[in-house]
Amino acid sequence: MRTFPNYTMDQTKQEEECGGLCALGPYAKLLLGAMKNSGCKVFKERHFSCEDCSGTVSGGFDAASSQIVLCQNNIHQQSHMNRVVTHELIHSFDHCRAHVDWFNNLRHLACSEIRAANLSGDCSFINEVSRLNFGLKEHHQECVRGRALRSILAVRKISREEAEKIVDEVFDSCFNDHAPFGRIPHSKEDAKFAYRDYMNKDRYYANL
Repeated sequence: MRTFPNYTMDQTKQEEECGGLCALGPYAKLLLGAMKNSGCKVFKERHFSCEDCSGTVSGGFDAASSQIVLCQNNIHQQSHMNRVVTHELIHSFDHCRAHVDWFNNLRHLACSEIRAANLSGDCSFINEVSRLNFGLKEHHQECVRGRALRSILAVRKISREEAEKIVDEVFDSCFNDHAPFGRIPHSKEDAKFAYRDYMNKDRYYANL
């Protein structure tokens, strides 16, 4: 079974490779640190599961088990893995810091999907160009809105009109919630700076 370039492996080897790639980037490091500081330390063996998934799904967050599922058969590049891990870790961070009612409150779900699309790199300029999506004014916002909408429709049996209404209701407040990054990390460099600032914040307050 072939998952990542230049590797052919059985199921056990595939899961090991998937697990080894799942928490490398600065986005993930910052989120893991923030969750630990919030009392929700993540253990790779417990909170990440590499599985084969149907369709084109890349990953998901299981709120019932607090587990991130990575669809190893649909993730073929490290950059894609980084985005999926970051996206799902944002859901996990929201689950940790807030009383998110994933199953009964669509506004809660919409807010986390907006944050995940906004902060994970899903709507970065490079990714949008690769999708042949071009725009100038407020293109990032429209990308976030569209991806959040698709994510909601993928997991809830509601009309597009209802989903759009819910996204619109919470969009501004959730789009402007950048925790724990403190900014929208538009690139790896932004993520590195955000991670550096996050790691240094306790040092700053300790000197006050």
